[in-house]
Amino acid sequence: MDALLTIYHPELPTFLAPFLALPELERLRQVGMNCGCEYTAFPRFHGLPESSRYHHSLGAALITWHFTGERAPTLAALFHDIATPVFAHTVDFLRGDYLAQEATEDGTGELLRRSGELSKLLAPLGLAVEDVEDYHQYPVADNDSPRLSADRLEYTLRNILHYRFGSLEDLRRFYGDLRVTAESGVTELAFENPDTARSFAFAALGCSEIYVSPEDRYAMQRLSELLGDAIQRGVLKPEDLYGVEPDVIARLKSDPETASAWSDYCALHEMVTDASAPRSDRRIVRAKKRCIDPWVTGQGRLSGIDPAFAAALNAFRAESQDGWLCAR
Repeated sequence: MDALLTIYHPELPTFLAPFLALPELERLRQVGMNCGCEYTAFPRFHGLPESSRYHHSLGAALITWHFTGERAPTLAALFHDIATPVFAHTVDFLRGDYLAQEATEDGTGELLRRSGELSKLLAPLGLAVEDVEDYHQYPVADNDSPRLSADRLEYTLRNILHYRFGSLEDLRRFYGDLRVTAESGVTELAFENPDTARSFAFAALGCSEIYVSPEDRYAMQRLSELLGDAIQRGVLKPEDLYGVEPDVIARLKSDPETASAWSDYCALHEMVTDASAPRSDRRIVRAKKRCIDPWVTGQGRLSGIDPAFAAALNAFRAESQDGWLCAR
């Protein structure tokens, strides 16, 4: 296991190993976490460490196991991204779901039910597909923002490291301070130490700002348009989006028109803010604002006890996405 995964739990639970070989899960090794932005030349994305939906899913499962010791929520966390298409949430943009970004979860249950091998693996554990198809039913695995759950924690810790908002030692410190609580009325992961919570929350907010940065929003919109055009022209079929990224990229490169568009996309390296930007390249792009306002045990939500964080979080939430964007 990579260094991050060993922070979440030092060993792979024995029962989990057979599920990792399922082809539906193996596919996620070639579906990235950065929604296609890593293929551009924007400095903040170019050269990012490789990060796959497979490792994210395994990480969410290990976090869930660490805090619950229960098989059903752990497996539900493992499978929560199994229906994720290539370039992940970029396909939400393609479907017009750029504000909720939930369309990529559609089909999880159907996909799991089609796997005969999955049922065989679940039966000895006394579990059925309905026990593991929806991680929303297990609040440690998933809960509503701005609370902290295994899914939200995993990609946040991973991005804190990759975007250099913190080190592995910082991640170990954050993780070691977490406990399960229901003080807010909903089960969530909470911090014991308010200073640790504050350090984590500001690092997480830095990641949140990147998720909706002009570069991120513009890249996802441009890539969604490229995919839509490729489908319309027959270069891609809708079902191709549920393959792996190298295959889809190869198909895009096989056609002169989409190959040129893909090349232009990969060359994007800076935002253009002056009025000389071609109108045909301008976009107004709105996107979901992901954020975390962690609970501190015995004290409450961090924004309620830390005015500086409350101000930063409110400023992030209030920031407009109505301006036009363009890049070259």
